[in-house]
Amino acid sequence: MDYTRTEAKQAARECLTGIWAATTATFDGQGGLDLAGLRRDLDRLTGSLHIDGVFCGGVMSEFWSLSGSERRRLVEVVVDTVRGKCPVIAHTGHTSACQAIELTRHAQKAGADFAALINPYYPPASDEGLYRWFETVCAGADIGIWLFDTAYSGVSLSLDLIERLAALDNVCGIKVGRDHARYLEVLARVGEQILVCEPNEGTWLENMREHGQRLFMSSAAPYLYQTPQWQPMREYTALARGGDFAAAAQLATTLDPVRAVAAKWLHGQARRTDAIASIKAWAGLVGMSGGPVRPPLLTHTHAQQAELAADLAAVGLIPGSGEAARMTRNGHPRTFA
Repeated sequence: MDYTRTEAKQAARECLTGIWAATTATFDGQGGLDLAGLRRDLDRLTGSLHIDGVFCGGVMSEFWSLSGSERRRLVEVVVDTVRGKCPVIAHTGHTSACQAIELTRHAQKAGADFAALINPYYPPASDEGLYRWFETVCAGADIGIWLFDTAYSGVSLSLDLIERLAALDNVCGIKVGRDHARYLEVLARVGEQILVCEPNEGTWLENMREHGQRLFMSSAAPYLYQTPQWQPMREYTALARGGDFAAAAQLATTLDPVRAVAAKWLHGQARRTDAIASIKAWAGLVGMSGGPVRPPLLTHTHAQQAELAADLAAVGLIPGSGEAARMTRNGHPRTFA
C-alpha cells in the first residue's frame, strides 16, 4: 500500500476499477495447499483472462478450513505472483479480533493493497458489539479495509451499522454478497462515503449504467463464464465503460446460456457454501486447477462431474466444444433442469 490510513477511501476510488476475480484455494491429493496450482491459476487470470484484480483468502478459498499459517502463506503467494500485474485484496476476517488484526497486519506487510473483513460469525452479536469488533480490528492496522456482508456468515450487517462503520478512517468499501435490492439500499446509504460493490455478473451491466459502478468486486464468474478465446464479460464491460450501453447489452445476452448453467449449479442451492464444490469442479473443467474441497464440504461425485461437464460442453465452455453450442438454433438460451 502506498497511502496512509486516512487516505484509504480516496486510494480505493482511484485504483480499484475493472473486473476482479475471487480465487479458490487449490488443494493437492493429500489435502494440502497446492501452491503451484494456485500460481498457475493466477498466471491465467492475469494473463489470458486479463483480470484487473484479485480477491484472495475469502469464501471461495474456504478460509474457515485453512490454518493460520496456510492463510498467511496463501496471501504471500498471491501477492508475489501478481506483483506488478494487478492489485490484491486479501480477506483477513476471523471470529477472534486478535487473530483478525494479526492476519490484517500480515497482509499489509506481505504487500496486499487492501484487506477485507467478514464479520465475526460466532457468537451472535448486537450492532454495538459488531461495531466495537470492527473498530478494534480497523484500528489495529493501517491498510484500507473492505467490509464483507454476505449471507454465508449467518449475520446481516444492518444499514445503521454499515453507516457507522463507513465513517471509520480506513474503511473504504463494502462487498454486498446479498440480493440486488440490498445492494441498492447500501449504495443509497453509504455510496458517497465508500465504494459499494455487488459480486453478481447478472447485475454488473445495470450497475455500471444506472449507478456509475467502475469495479466488479468480485466472484468466480470472470473465470467460470469466460475462456481465453471467449470473453464476453470483459468485452461488454469495455463497451459500457466507453459509453456504448446498447452494444454492451447486446453482447451481454450471449452469456444467457452460461447463466442458465450457473443457476442450476451455483445459485440453485440457496447460495450455500456447498456451491463451492461446483465452482471448483467447473473451474477445473474450463482450464483452472479446480480440485477437491475440504470437509465438511463434499467434492463432486463422478456422476455430478459428468453432468456438469455435459452442461458446460453444451454451452461451449469445455475446450473443443465449440462456440456455436452456446446458443440454440434460434438464438435463444438453452434451459437446464
